Amino acid sequence: MRQLLNRLVTVLGCALALWLPTGGTALAAVTGITGPSFNLTAKADYISTADANSVLVWGYANGVATMQYPGPTLIVTQGDVVTITLTNQLPVPTSIVFPGQSNVTATGGVAGLQTAEAAVGGTVTYTFTATQPGTYQYHSGTQPALQVEMGLVGALIVRPAAAKQAYDHAGTAYDREYLLVITEMDPYVHDQVAQGNLNPDTSDYFPVQWYINGRNGMDTLYGDNIPWMPTQPYGSMVLAYPSERVLLRLVNAGRDAHPFHVHGNHITVVGRDGRMLESAPGAGPDLAWSDFTIKAIPGATYDGVFTWTGKGMGWDIYGANNGHTCTPDINGYDTVSKEWCADHNKPIPVTLPNQLDVTNGMAYSGSPYLGSTGTLPPGSGEWNPFAGYFFMWHSHSEKELTNNDIFPGGMLTMFVVVPRSYPLPTE
Repeated sequence: MRQLLNRLVTVLGCALALWLPTGGTALAAVTGITGPSFNLTAKADYISTADANSVLVWGYANGVATMQYPGPTLIVTQGDVVTITLTNQLPVPTSIVFPGQSNVTATGGVAGLQTAEAAVGGTVTYTFTATQPGTYQYHSGTQPALQVEMGLVGALIVRPAAAKQAYDHAGTAYDREYLLVITEMDPYVHDQVAQGNLNPDTSDYFPVQWYINGRNGMDTLYGDNIPWMPTQPYGSMVLAYPSERVLLRLVNAGRDAHPFHVHGNHITVVGRDGRMLESAPGAGPDLAWSDFTIKAIPGATYDGVFTWTGKGMGWDIYGANNGHTCTPDINGYDTVSKEWCADHNKPIPVTLPNQLDVTNGMAYSGSPYLGSTGTLPPGSGEWNPFAGYFFMWHSHSEKELTNNDIFPGGMLTMFVVVPRSYPLPTE
């Protein structure tokens, strides 16, 4: 266990150095490519797994760029006429379907079971009008039990005209957004394809690898575009300031259900499958639900708003008697720091144990207060220089927190509350 914890500390230390601002990316907006016209190429390549292995996958690339898993996130605006030209460099025919888009037409290609397909070495062009804002997925419509498993899947985001809203209503406004595409994998299927069996039996499918944005934990905590993971460009660690409204776009692109669990607060789901949860047009998200777990079913997408405030903790998250002031706004939060003013200058209501009597948690800065550090033993705390608060976001199915039954790993990432004194990028 100690070896596992030491490994976790080492990985997180490197990951945070690459996320926060000098070495990586902590975004206010989702990373992707903007349309409305796209050129995707289906091709094969390898991805890295967190157990120091590699797996052959089939995936989509942005034009002639490197294939990636999941495919490039396609970002368009409501009302756009979207065109996607697919070029096939795989050894089998393939295609793309767009769940939630009702007016898709195809030009070229050959007839397939669900849609027109690109033959080996061929192309096909799909066109549709993005009529409804929200979060969607796209994936292969050809032998999906095999080709989606092999990696032919990605996310599509349709933005409304209003900036920084998930849908056409102010009740879905956000400050910062993140996209998490969750999948699972049975490496046996991929090994069969790598050995030349292009039609392996998938009926006894048994996943042992679980992914967020194409990476296993703890590789999920590295930032975007890490050089040693060229086919897995999207990180998934979530960072935000206190009181920010974080929009989580969650896509279950696998074939199993995954109960995705958030710590720190409940998340309010305002949309599902590209439709706002409202009782009538213009009502806003009045049918939204708040919970600590999104029971993500296969193929579904969810848009949820998450906020961490520190309200009701009973003590000042920034520390007592440190000279700061608290000027409440109409909701009771400081106008600058967003501290809950009712707890201003209250110390933590416990006596902290002597440093020699404790084993420090991996995310402990030496102080219980946000943005403050304290004395720690050598080798502790260096990977939390901004003194944030860490919460795990993960699958609530325990097996899915492993890489081949080894913890920690799998469908696991972190949400970090960052003090406002620390610079995070803005959109």
